[in-house]
Amino acid sequence: MPLDLLLEPLAYDFMQRAFLVTITAAIVCGVLSCWLVLIGWSLMGDAVSHAVLPGVVIAYLLGTPFAVGALVFGLGAVALIFLVRSTSRVKEDAAIGVVFTTLFALGLVLISVVPSQTDLGHILFGNLLGVSAGDLVQVLALGAFTLVVLVLKRRDLTLYAFDPTHAHAIGLNPKVLGALLLGLLALTVVVALQAVGVVLVVAMLIIPGATAYLLTDRFARMLVISPAIAAGCAIVGIYASYYLDAASGGMVVLTMGVVFALVYLFAPRHGVIGRSLAAARRRRASAARTTETARQPA
Repeated sequence: MPLDLLLEPLAYDFMQRAFLVTITAAIVCGVLSCWLVLIGWSLMGDAVSHAVLPGVVIAYLLGTPFAVGALVFGLGAVALIFLVRSTSRVKEDAAIGVVFTTLFALGLVLISVVPSQTDLGHILFGNLLGVSAGDLVQVLALGAFTLVVLVLKRRDLTLYAFDPTHAHAIGLNPKVLGALLLGLLALTVVVALQAVGVVLVVAMLIIPGATAYLLTDRFARMLVISPAIAAGCAIVGIYASYYLDAASGGMVVLTMGVVFALVYLFAPRHGVIGRSLAAARRRRASAARTTETARQPA
């Protein structure tokens, strides 16, 4: 019976495509999430994920693949943020806020004036169960490219994240590495967009890395734990959405949020409760040693 519950959703082609797209997006987001959390670029991920909205709408109107419009506006948003920051007194967080809210508002305005058959919900919250074979190929290709670049450049990007000054001293260009990471962020947003939509992309970009950060102090382990958590939550979330008849993208992100909450509470070293329990064990051990010492004859 449990096996039947696992196999039943896989009998449908649209569910098979949903699993493949979501797992691909989760793994790519999970890997990139490690660098975003480490550098402190959570807001940048939020900015890029929202800034692609007008590109998606324009691509829909022109009848071109939505990934093309999303990628153009994602890279354009990154360029605008750096332009505003480097040519004015406005700091990075303010530049991010100005650019992403303006572009997101532009997308909403475009949606409001296009023909009524445009489904706002699919653009904002994804259309996971409506993924076509062409969409699947597109997501797999972009996801594979992004993942390969991240793996090949992982040492340089990690050094840039920990110590840009040292990276520059050994001949690396921190600006180029930063631009590469932001370009990969834009590609990753395009990959995840199909699965969970504009609004929930940022959760897939942040939650897996933040969860892994609470579980280990070694970055190499983060790069394994984060995508594993993301992929596991993607599978559980889709199964839950199928049997609960709930929104697939929302269930995937909700599952990630629940896992983060459990890790936040019970992680052995960095969890709130886990840390308290460890401290209590250390106090008991210290008290036991003190008592044993006191019992020994002088």
